[in-house]
Amino acid sequence: MKLRRVRGIDGLYLELQAAGGWVAVAKCLEQIENSSTARTAALATDMLALLAAPQELRDRIAKVADGIAAGPADRDVVIPFEPRSFRDFMLYEAHAIAAARGFVNAFMPAAAPVVRTYEKVTRRTFPKLRPHALWYRQPIYYMGNHLNIAADGADIAVPRYTRALDYELELGVVLAHPLRDATPQEAEAAIGGFVVLNDFSARDVQAEEMASGFGPQKAKHFASAISSVVVTADEILPRWNELSASVRLNGALISETSTAGARWSLGEILAHASRGEQLHPGELIGSGTLPGGSGIETGHLLKSGDTIEIAIDGIGSLSNRIV
Repeated sequence: MKLRRVRGIDGLYLELQAAGGWVAVAKCLEQIENSSTARTAALATDMLALLAAPQELRDRIAKVADGIAAGPADRDVVIPFEPRSFRDFMLYEAHAIAAARGFVNAFMPAAAPVVRTYEKVTRRTFPKLRPHALWYRQPIYYMGNHLNIAADGADIAVPRYTRALDYELELGVVLAHPLRDATPQEAEAAIGGFVVLNDFSARDVQAEEMASGFGPQKAKHFASAISSVVVTADEILPRWNELSASVRLNGALISETSTAGARWSLGEILAHASRGEQLHPGELIGSGTLPGGSGIETGHLLKSGDTIEIAIDGIGSLSNRIV
């Protein structure tokens, strides 16, 4: 089920994509539930409530929706939910290595020839380009700024302190149920839906912040963005690691990639995050950048006036203009 949130005259409400177009969830619920109940009101307006609802109920809603006429075409689509927190993992070794190589080429001119020569002669990856040893033992992540999540179509302002603005194509996971000390199976069952996620980065600032040993701060916290569409877990979870993805810059195809090759499963990363810690519905979890899904890898950093569009098969696309 594909869902989105719309602003109407009476406030925010949810729509689902049906055979004839986008249909208000409230109209579907009128045919299967008492529309005056508080539960029905929540399901019609609250993305997290609908994602947490039983699969059987969502299936009934979807079935009814196919028989309802779509609403007007000019609705004001807004961000689908306000994340309660934002954790961003790093699941892809191929990205980590290629990004590290890109950092060397961009910001370490003295070291770049050494790295290139080593890799050309040995035909092996330069050892220091590989992730930290901890990455191979357990999932790793940083806490982002959940208060600066932009919507599809929103402008992204270039921070004054960077000359190396980058995009990062990621799979975003929406938690629908609470977790604590969960098994991977329990953690996977708590996933409510998926979005396309762009984790913007100030690469020149990031290089110095990461060298401090204290993780990214101003390099990351100024902005991220998520797609207007949330796709329920039942459609994506069985094939989450085989979705094709792409990046377009100003309409031109820059890279094609996929979600394949993750070191850890989604259940494993959520179980790890829940160790001794309460996770709540509404938390947003990033997969980390897909291989080839960032400009530091492909040589396409962003500048004012650019439009960056990223897409993941089965979920949709996310487009933002840089200003």
